[in-house]
Amino acid sequence: MSSTYKGYRFPREIISHCVRLYHRFPLSFREIELLMAERGVEVTYETTRKWCARFGPEYARRLRPRQPQAGDKWHLDEVLVKIRGVRKYLWRAVDQHGNVLDILIQSKRDGKAATRFFRRLLKKQGHPPRVLITDKLPSYHVAHLKTMSTTEHRQNKYLNNRCENSHQPTRQRERAMKGFKSVGSAQRFLSSFSRISPHFRPPRHRMTATDHRTELSARFQVWNQVTELTFAP
Repeated sequence: MSSTYKGYRFPREIISHCVRLYHRFPLSFREIELLMAERGVEVTYETTRKWCARFGPEYARRLRPRQPQAGDKWHLDEVLVKIRGVRKYLWRAVDQHGNVLDILIQSKRDGKAATRFFRRLLKKQGHPPRVLITDKLPSYHVAHLKTMSTTEHRQNKYLNNRCENSHQPTRQRERAMKGFKSVGSAQRFLSSFSRISPHFRPPRHRMTATDHRTELSARFQVWNQVTELTFAP
């Protein structure tokens, strides 16, 4: 067993499978425990929780270099989330292909918060986009002028469905988890979730059935490599 899994009693196949189930489907840890029991694997929900906390960020980190290069058109949006009854805002950026570029949970959605998110995006991507698309929240205009004023900025809520649709899997997960318990845990989980979940969600509506099966097979091969079930040549 590699150093990644050293000290763990269960084999990597079971660990990676449980982590994938939790990030791909709106399942609770107890539901995963039941699914594994049906297959003759006795693993507790608490063990699965620990695996997701330990391996989720690691798998997401390994997936990142294998993701498609970000497009030149970025869509940004923010939605309200409640963490223990306190209002927070989940900021999200995707490109024109729907690939998630980054997410960030913040307490406000003012110009300072938008600027912080813009700078974080630029640091990760290394360059500004050709076009920036947001709704008409004034904070975006402030951040645009401060960080990427040479980029074309289109403010129109009807152009931003790409990012708004990207929130839907997060909302499903939030309901399944019955809300997030803290900002830190929510940020850590969603950072992994936003990388792992889309990996198993190829744009089926833009593919034939054959192409979809081929693409999904290729993505499972990548998953097997990043979880060390198989190794790249």
